[in-house]
Amino acid sequence: MKKQLSRREEFDILKIVLDKIFLFGFAIMAYGSYVIYNSGGRAGLSVVVVGAGVLLIFTMLLVREYEMIK
Repeated sequence: MKKQLSRREEFDILKIVLDKIFLFGFAIMAYGSYVIYNSGGRAGLSVVVVGAGVLLIFTMLLVREYEMIK
């Protein structure tokens, strides 16, 4: 017999997973800033934009999940 998780436990697990993805998004943006600092080109700016996109997507997912649990 499998044990069922409560809504609070599911949300806590979701937060842990999304924290890792947020960290990944910030790492992408930091790398883009590093590229901008060293080469000053469009490549670095596009990497920062991709990192911001990752953060935006997962922020929307977190808000949607939180509203579903509420």
